[in-house]
Amino acid sequence: MRVPHDSLILVADGRKRLFFRNQGDAMSPDFAVIDAAEDKNPKTREQVTDSAGQAPSPLVGGIPVYARADAHQVEENRFAAETADILGDHADRGDFTGLVVVAPAKTLGELRKHYNLSVKTKLIGEVAKDLTGHHVDEIETMLVQHGE
Repeated sequence: MRVPHDSLILVADGRKRLFFRNQGDAMSPDFAVIDAAEDKNPKTREQVTDSAGQAPSPLVGGIPVYARADAHQVEENRFAAETADILGDHADRGDFTGLVVVAPAKTLGELRKHYNLSVKTKLIGEVAKDLTGHHVDEIETMLVQHGE
């Protein structure tokens, strides 16, 4: 994938986001970190202390209507929505002309739900991979090789 000079690159998952700017060119990227954040999101069992009630749940087709929410997933979705809002703010201000988003498929789907029009018009590409644990050089190489 060609990532033009001065493009913004978001590498995220449900807990971590990294913003890079390509200071190089499309063929020889040079990603500089411009922002990073990590959300403390413990497992659901560590977040939810209340047990389900003793009254039987109403059934629809044999499935309980009131399923207990996965607090960990709810927080990952909230973090993705917050990340998309930050992208939208940057796009609305004209902070970048091109955007590449790299995230696991589940997170990518959640981000897409919250893209505003400015983000959608500046989006160059999306890659459904989890690269948050990779070194910047590896991310650059993987993006250049992606789509060749």
